Amino acid sequence: MKPVELKKDIYWVGAVDFDIRNFHHYSRSPEGSTYNAYLVCDEKNVLFDTVNVHEYGTLVKRISEIIEPEKIDYIVCNHLEQDHSGALPRMVKLCKPEKIFCSPMGYKSMTNIYDTTGWPIEIVKDGDRLNIGKRNITFLETRMLHWPDSMVSYLEEDKVLFSNDAFGQNIASSFRFADETDHKTILNATKGYYYNIVLPYSPQVLKTLKRVTDMGLQFDVIAPDHGLIFRTPEDVAFIISTYKELAEQKPVCAAVIAYDSMWGGTAKLAEAVADGLADEDVPFTMFNLQNTHPSEVTTALADAGALILGSPTRNNMPMVNMVGCIAHIKGLRPQNLVGAAFGCYGWSGESPKMLTEALADMKVEVVAEPVKCYFNPQEEDLVNARALGVAVARSLKEKCAQ
Repeated sequence: MKPVELKKDIYWVGAVDFDIRNFHHYSRSPEGSTYNAYLVCDEKNVLFDTVNVHEYGTLVKRISEIIEPEKIDYIVCNHLEQDHSGALPRMVKLCKPEKIFCSPMGYKSMTNIYDTTGWPIEIVKDGDRLNIGKRNITFLETRMLHWPDSMVSYLEEDKVLFSNDAFGQNIASSFRFADETDHKTILNATKGYYYNIVLPYSPQVLKTLKRVTDMGLQFDVIAPDHGLIFRTPEDVAFIISTYKELAEQKPVCAAVIAYDSMWGGTAKLAEAVADGLADEDVPFTMFNLQNTHPSEVTTALADAGALILGSPTRNNMPMVNMVGCIAHIKGLRPQNLVGAAFGCYGWSGESPKMLTEALADMKVEVVAEPVKCYFNPQEEDLVNARALGVAVARSLKEKCAQ
């Protein structure tokens, strides 16, 4: 795969990872991902970010098709997470750049992750500008999107934004640009990336989008560090509006049921809960955690306003897959949800109560008492579970109508 020109003398020189499925070791990337790096050729040649260390050779090969890597003058590190900076030490050794630019918090990250002895590091602050010849770069700090060190780089004359992890997606393909595929594919990948990585920082997303609007910045190209690049007015507007909608987290009239089951009893309750939702014409997605990664559940919440959890009790606790799912969701801090819990038990029966407490702890509005039953659900238990689904559906419809 050759380097790809975004605009005159501005190139994608990154790597496509078709094999990765475990992204950052806590999320899934079912379609692989990319490590996007960008080269700008001017009076000063500038490399924006690098790649994961195992793609170092690919990065060097792509750069070499444009210029000799030793002719790179500056390296800009928008983000120090290792999928962006893993190849940085080897690139510094190869290129011997005049300067390496990073944010104040980026300096802290860089010097603690790597041995930077002798590196020509220069800290840039929010709003600083750098002239590289015919072009000027503006650096904007975007702290906690999604690390403290995060910043973006804006090529003023070309109206190109190197957006770091913002606007990213986990997509591995032969295409480099969003207009080469369909919006549905990009939207689904953006939701998965946002809801499993960026979601806790939604207030910062809205603040940053407002700031960009207030500054009057215009974008011909938005080039993230993962996934496809946005280069048409329609696609630029699409991804910005999508991010705004995801950050607002307005409730959607649909529900997510996530459950685990030991001998099938809790699965029967889950089906009855689903029947109750269907009675009220509320669509739902149901996940059996025995074969579902927690990131899939979180992604589904992008199109839902209710979270319903079910698990039997094992050793006075919910099943371990449910505990892991709760921990994953809790850390991402979704907003504006209603919910409830259910589960079977044989010895004690704490799980439904514990799930209810976990929902409340996640700021989910609990709208029904938990349903639990002894061993295998009887007809009365299934009626109660169905009523729980109805109660959640009605509360959700009321919330969405507000």
